[in-house]
Amino acid sequence: MSNSALPASGPDRRLFLHSLLGAAAAFGLGGCASSSAAEPTLSSNAPLPTTVPSGTSLAIASYQGSQQLQLKLAGLDRLPFTVSNWLNIGAGPDVINAFRARSLDLANNAGIPPIQAHYQGYDAKIVAVNLTRKPSYVFATAPHSDIKDVAGFKGRKLAFSQGQAQGVVLLRALREAGLTYSDVQLVPLTSNQFLTALQAGQVDIAPLAISQVPSYLNQYGAKGAHTITTDVVDLLSLLWAPAEVLADSSKAAAIAGFIPRWAQGLVWVYEHPDEWNEQFYVKTQNIALAQAREITELGNKPLFPRSWNEAIAWEQDTADLLAEGGFVKSFQAASLFDRRFESLAANAVPATYRR
Repeated sequence: MSNSALPASGPDRRLFLHSLLGAAAAFGLGGCASSSAAEPTLSSNAPLPTTVPSGTSLAIASYQGSQQLQLKLAGLDRLPFTVSNWLNIGAGPDVINAFRARSLDLANNAGIPPIQAHYQGYDAKIVAVNLTRKPSYVFATAPHSDIKDVAGFKGRKLAFSQGQAQGVVLLRALREAGLTYSDVQLVPLTSNQFLTALQAGQVDIAPLAISQVPSYLNQYGAKGAHTITTDVVDLLSLLWAPAEVLADSSKAAAIAGFIPRWAQGLVWVYEHPDEWNEQFYVKTQNIALAQAREITELGNKPLFPRSWNEAIAWEQDTADLLAEGGFVKSFQAASLFDRRFESLAANAVPATYRR
């Protein structure tokens, strides 16, 4: 990646929207929808159907195969519907593109992609919530860095993804340190570009997922790369689906049937870290067992709220934070939640995993 590929000044707020919409159009030309568009048969305030009709299918996101592996290892893979495709998609912008192309019905993301979708005029709803209490991202420095804390971000080039959780984690950290957008240089990137930009010294700081940190430090720690830990959390891990999918009564029933298994699968992973380390990180991700243990030790205990009030307040604060920077327009974030699904995850797990 050349230096010319990364702008030195702050991001053009329109750049992300235009590039994402263009990618969505390209995806739509080349993608294959999981099914033909269904006629809306279920209004947004109608009770959820309790039976999944025979022949119902869903296309579900499963980044790096983690979702179906969780279900298999936990013995939860006998679903009341067919999975037409497990898509290896994780990043919010990619999920939105796949939703638009009608090649994806259900995805797991953080809180910001639904906000970004709303800003783009795409209607999708949150159907399940898992609260995280420990930071999921760590700020990593480029090699040979002298940055010691978030206050030291002033005047530096920071990797910033407007449509992903990493972007809001960065904005929240800046707010807590009393820094404004004009105090730093936000470099527009997607999260899959962060590591390359750090390695090349094209950005000074990037928020990395905790699963990326051990490998990065093993490679560049001797060259002065290090991490800056904060208490900034990305509260929401959620399932969401296009509104048109939820208007299909068969698919809505299938999603309602999937949510308890999603929650139980996360609980199984938390309660079986050794098996998960071996079966997922070591066997499928080629991560050394010692590094896998570091990752799982940093992980969050699943926590499924009976009420989404806290999640809605957090999502509103996130939307307001983005609006303050001119990245989106202000709106009522409660409109992103389909509360018909509110209790399904919490009711499916033991009390210690409920809130």
